[in-house]
Amino acid sequence: MTELVLEAVPAPVAVTPVEQPRTITTFPAALSALVRRRFALSVRTPRELFVPLLTPILFAVVIAPALASIGPKIPGLDYMSFAAVGTAVLLIPLNCMFAGIGVIVDRETGARRDLLAAPIPRSVIVFANLVVAFAITALQVVALIFAAVLRGANLDASASGIAWFVAAGAILAIAMYGLAETVANRMPSVEEYIAAVPALAIVPFFFSGALFPITAMPRALAGVARVLPPTHALALMRYGLLGGNSSGLHDIWGMSNATVMAALSLGVVALFAVGLTLAALRSFRRASVS
Repeated sequence: MTELVLEAVPAPVAVTPVEQPRTITTFPAALSALVRRRFALSVRTPRELFVPLLTPILFAVVIAPALASIGPKIPGLDYMSFAAVGTAVLLIPLNCMFAGIGVIVDRETGARRDLLAAPIPRSVIVFANLVVAFAITALQVVALIFAAVLRGANLDASASGIAWFVAAGAILAIAMYGLAETVANRMPSVEEYIAAVPALAIVPFFFSGALFPITAMPRALAGVARVLPPTHALALMRYGLLGGNSSGLHDIWGMSNATVMAALSLGVVALFAVGLTLAALRSFRRASVS
């Protein structure tokens, strides 16, 4: 009878997988590359650079002088200069909100999936879009002010006044792009996003005191205006470029010290900028995993 011989089989040895090192691109290098990419997508031809400048030039050369002939009399101010500076709080929100369209296009048909798989911090994608929106908006505001001066606006600004103007406009642009990114990451389509732009970018323009002092509105609406960041930013811009005129700041705070009121308004705009930027980063992270 054949005997069966059973040989001992050695137990399998567990093999620990060796993880390959993952090279992470540094934040500055990734930011520089993504900014160049976004600029290439946003300004591919000279026409795409020139057309956005038509709006501020139109406001400064045509609309502001027309309003000056029919607008209310502002004590101590030339109404054309009053309206020309006020146009900035329309251009900044509009341009930043329209930049949000690129966020949706990248998500639907662009390179967002590839960017999310790249070895870069995800937050850099948001900041790169912000840098490009900020640069194009700054170019529009410079064109607006330059055209307004050529058309006859009486701007009187010291070095400190220019600093107040630049700080207010820059922080407002950051706040508005944060809002644009947040809304774009929540909207399912470009069409729905565009439908929301007027309510978010144009309506606050009429509440901000751009065309008339906020005290001319009913008390309840003036109270709403005092909460909106464009109102505070515009009061600072006029304080900076209109010879230190603090009537807009006084309409908000009702105080006598212009420097204190300016600092308070700058703080309000900065608070909105920080909050909306954090909201933008959070909404981007949520949209990236959905």
